Amino acid sequence: MRALVTGFDAFDGAAVNASIAAVRRLPARIGELAITTIELPTSFARAPAALSNAIADCKPDVVLCVGEAGGRDALSIERVAINLCNARGADNDGACPRETAVVPGGPAAYFSTLPVVEIADALRAAGLPAEISSDAGTFVCNQVFYTLMRLAATAGHRWRGGFLHVPHAFDAVARPQAGMTLNTITRGIALALEVSAAQQIAA
Repeated sequence: MRALVTGFDAFDGAAVNASIAAVRRLPARIGELAITTIELPTSFARAPAALSNAIADCKPDVVLCVGEAGGRDALSIERVAINLCNARGADNDGACPRETAVVPGGPAAYFSTLPVVEIADALRAAGLPAEISSDAGTFVCNQVFYTLMRLAATAGHRWRGGFLHVPHAFDAVARPQAGMTLNTITRGIALALEVSAAQQIAA
């Protein structure tokens, strides 16, 4: 089995994005899963194509996109992506779309096909702060999540996909208001992949 795991490059003047920093720490294999990781640009214009190309190259069974959500203090398993881009600030290309659709005429929302409840339960059982979130925001993270689930729904893919928001990393950002260590974040991502792989095998 193969898993594609994505993180984002640094944005908004930060030196490090905890999502890609943690993703890069994943081992090459987790149980039955061979792990492929890529960095996505924090760009409304470029991220969807980068994700689609990576999926075409990897041919994964599981896709987990990871993004950083400053101010959160738990691993947030996202339940739903909405068809809306509404940026409060510019992306890395200077774009700041307001009240626009990710896909004009597309469905209002797509749900994750990863086992969000089981992932949250497993994370908590391992002693990791975790929550199920129904708000992936309206920035590039949500756009990528929506793009991912639209691909799954319309392109005949059999893989399961979803999105995980992680806090700032204490060892990557000076004095964040809330956060975790990179090792803890990576441990949470790995556990989410293990649970997702188990469901895919059972399906």
